[in-house]
Amino acid sequence: MGLPPGHVTAVPGLSRTAQLKALGNGVVPLQAVSALEHLRARAAARGHDPLTAPTAAP
Repeated sequence: MGLPPGHVTAVPGLSRTAQLKALGNGVVPLQAVSALEHLRARAAARGHDPLTAPTAAP
């Protein structure tokens, strides 16, 4: 999953429900990386590179 073993599960006395609540709706790091790579590939296929594109003026 991209998190170290026991990130939440090694906490003594923490129930499964509490473990899930502690994780919340957060994205697992490897899933986030995968999603960003996918989006960047789609942008590149359309001729855009979001890492070098100019940003809008504030």
